[in-house]
Amino acid sequence: MFCEGGRRQHVALAQHRGGGCVVPSARPCFLHSPTSSSADTRLSPGHIFSCLSPELLRSCVLPGCALTAPPSPLSTKTELPAPYGPWMEIAHDLPRLITSHRLRSHVHQMPQLSARHLRGREELHLAHLVLSFITMGYLWQEGEEGTVKVLPQNLAVPFWEVSQALGLPPILSHADFVLANWRRKNPNGNLDTIISLPGAESLRGFILVTLLVEKAAVPGIKVGGCCRALWVFAHLESALRHPRGVLDPHMLAYFVDPAVFYAVIRIFLSGWKDNPAMPGGLVYEGVSDEPLAYSGGSAAQSTVLHAFDELLGIRHTYFSLCWCLAAAFLHRMRHYMPPPHRAFVEEIHRAPSLRQHVLSSGDARLCAAFNRCVSALADFRSYHITIVTKYIAVAAAKAKAGRAEPGDGPAAGKPPSALEAKGTGGSHIFSFLKSVRDTTREGLIRA
Repeated sequence: MFCEGGRRQHVALAQHRGGGCVVPSARPCFLHSPTSSSADTRLSPGHIFSCLSPELLRSCVLPGCALTAPPSPLSTKTELPAPYGPWMEIAHDLPRLITSHRLRSHVHQMPQLSARHLRGREELHLAHLVLSFITMGYLWQEGEEGTVKVLPQNLAVPFWEVSQALGLPPILSHADFVLANWRRKNPNGNLDTIISLPGAESLRGFILVTLLVEKAAVPGIKVGGCCRALWVFAHLESALRHPRGVLDPHMLAYFVDPAVFYAVIRIFLSGWKDNPAMPGGLVYEGVSDEPLAYSGGSAAQSTVLHAFDELLGIRHTYFSLCWCLAAAFLHRMRHYMPPPHRAFVEEIHRAPSLRQHVLSSGDARLCAAFNRCVSALADFRSYHITIVTKYIAVAAAKAKAGRAEPGDGPAAGKPPSALEAKGTGGSHIFSFLKSVRDTTREGLIRA
């Protein structure tokens, strides 16, 4: 029997205090950072919500809606203090160690370090990023047929300590993989990742394109509290349609090879909950005698998508079995967000209903503008299904037919089978995405 979030702990856990994309002409130039000085287009390291203005949110909300300041950046650091050099040394060499099948032996030789010397949340977030990448590499080094049942104590205990201090699960999440895993190469230069895994440029492209999708949504979150003005809906609709432009298939294909994503990247993002490759979960040695189960990194953990759902009153409710499963999965994914992000989403949920305000206004223009926003969100989710079809369904068919290029990661050249129809978070990917898209459409105001 296993559980999600350990019941029997054998360690005393340390307590700690707690934008636009330019497609380059040459691949090495990948993504240029924004040059505008305005607050809505600047990226600050660690988290796109840092672009939000607390004053704007407080001044524009409906009476009785007390949205607080959004979360601060996850981290501006790219290196941990010297005592944690052994972690950083392994983390910066992960692609080579994994492809040479030597990561596990290096982890076994890693000294037992305590998280108690980490100071402040930025160091904790960076440590979580580093330890989560090492953990995923350790688990999936040999592919889905060569997994392990135990995470060694010298990795499991500090990872657990850091996770408890941050209120995050001890696994790679969307917040780690995307929001905390980027840096500027220079003050006005291109973006790059901090930690990597096998997948080379395709992995780098996948992380940074996903980051730009998150950034493209920021203007919509900024104006989301301004419930009474017609102009707000125009900005919100634009923000909801902008991510689709970032996800242009030609741009995505330029940076992310579907064969590499399917055979390599997707495996390293997968967790050990609802995963046929690891049906018994994972024992965190020194933390719990029982196996624990956690979902892998997933776009369903994105704060901005949950925020838009709450803002527009989209209810992924229990009208059918598929919708029931989708609603339960989405609710569970909120526990993989940093606590301030989760609190931000829940605060929007508690705020006065934008949908109800539009309905009670009797203003046909407001209703039409509101519906355009809901349609934009539904269109984005339809487009996401198109992307997933290309990068999972079509890539799987090609891999089965032997047409996929051999990968450079786990089970190189052999298509994965256990996760063929599942997302990295463990959901049945197509039924989940379609049900979420359909419930989004149900949010339209009918005449």
